[in-house]
Amino acid sequence: MLWWTALSEHLHSWIRCQLSLRSARHVFYGILLGFSLSLTSQSLVAYYRTQRQKRVKPTFEPRPIELRVDEVLKGVTGLIGNTPLIRINSLSDALGVEILGKAEFLNPGGSVKDRVALRMIEDAEHQRLLRPNTGSRIFEGTVGSTGISIATIARAKGYETTIIMPDDVAAEKVQALHALGAHVERVRPASIVDKKQYVNLARDYALKFGEENAELPADSAPHPSHPHTLRSFSSSVVVTTTALSDAGTTDSKELEEYLSKPRGFFADQFENRSNFDAHFHGTGPEIWRQTNGRLDAFVSGAGTGGTIAGVGQYLKSMQKDVIVALCDPDGSGLYNKVQHGVMYDRKESEGTKRRHQVDTVVEGIGINRLTKNVELALPIISEAFRITDEEAVAMSRYLVKHDGLFLGSSSACNLIACIKLVKKMGWKEGQRVATILCDSGTRHYSKFWNDEYLKSASISTNPDLVEELLASPSPHDA
Repeated sequence: MLWWTALSEHLHSWIRCQLSLRSARHVFYGILLGFSLSLTSQSLVAYYRTQRQKRVKPTFEPRPIELRVDEVLKGVTGLIGNTPLIRINSLSDALGVEILGKAEFLNPGGSVKDRVALRMIEDAEHQRLLRPNTGSRIFEGTVGSTGISIATIARAKGYETTIIMPDDVAAEKVQALHALGAHVERVRPASIVDKKQYVNLARDYALKFGEENAELPADSAPHPSHPHTLRSFSSSVVVTTTALSDAGTTDSKELEEYLSKPRGFFADQFENRSNFDAHFHGTGPEIWRQTNGRLDAFVSGAGTGGTIAGVGQYLKSMQKDVIVALCDPDGSGLYNKVQHGVMYDRKESEGTKRRHQVDTVVEGIGINRLTKNVELALPIISEAFRITDEEAVAMSRYLVKHDGLFLGSSSACNLIACIKLVKKMGWKEGQRVATILCDSGTRHYSKFWNDEYLKSASISTNPDLVEELLASPSPHDA
């Protein structure tokens, strides 16, 4: 029987081996079949999606602004911000990168300054420095756009406005201010150290608000000891009241009278932190979302400095290696400050000359002093580009011809600087550069878009300048 036992064990061993091999083959074939089915199903899904996209695309084109059901904005202030980011097709195609413009000219007041004006007024209201429909008046010194924005929002909220501006700004801006019911005073261009400079006059008028003779004598000095000047959230902002009682009164009737009395408010966009905040909390986050966090550079000019400081600081907080670049027109000192660390030579400093320092056809950007908002921008600016009047004029004409974009002078400067930055960096592989399209050309008919005016100022209108700049070799190609 021993032989039978041995044979039985050998047979069982052989059967187990065959079963094991068969199981292994089944497992292998199962894996192979599953993998094949997976690849096939993925291919089928991809093919289906492609075919569906081909069918759907002609029916549903991308829209720059999405309108949602049951969404009604509350008045004109609800229109401010959330502007589209558009691709500048001609420049993007020529450079091999994405040049993106934030269409701020679509704000209801027609410019990027709507954001600043709204923020300054709302911050003052939150601080109980201003109350609507009390006969209060907002004073501001501006070259135009901020004044128009303030006048627009003031009308919507129930305030009066007084705008002091240089007498050489485009006439269209003055006409818009008058149409909005603002009181406009035009003065000669002057240095900030001049008592009759437009910003200084706006501040002094706010200090004198409520007095019988509100007109400020030409040789008078500011009145910091005004008995009814209120403490504000910024050392530069001035708030005055006609009330005789103190805000600290415990009598409810007197307090209500105090709060309902007219106020004079000097907004001071140049030094007011609300300017920076409007862009840090608004424009910057919008650009970041619209680019889905894919951005290589941000380019902007600086007038007060709020836009480049606020947007730049926000973008840097999200991605440290985003380049922030300044564009600066003829006559402005910011380019030298970034490139060489000095605002200007001693002989050019404000206060030593009695003439307008920023001698350019470009309006809205360029300055020869360091404002608090500019100081917030300087640590993050790594590139700066000087833009000539001829380049700005050429770009504006180029954009109309190739893109149908009718823009103002500061927008044209920004886009020239975009080209110069891309050339300097040697970019041509789809990098993304965003900038601000500040306002439209409708505010610049009498100067920037007036060929006769430009000819009298010896400013060329040669559109080939942009073509030459686009065709110029990059330093990296040498």
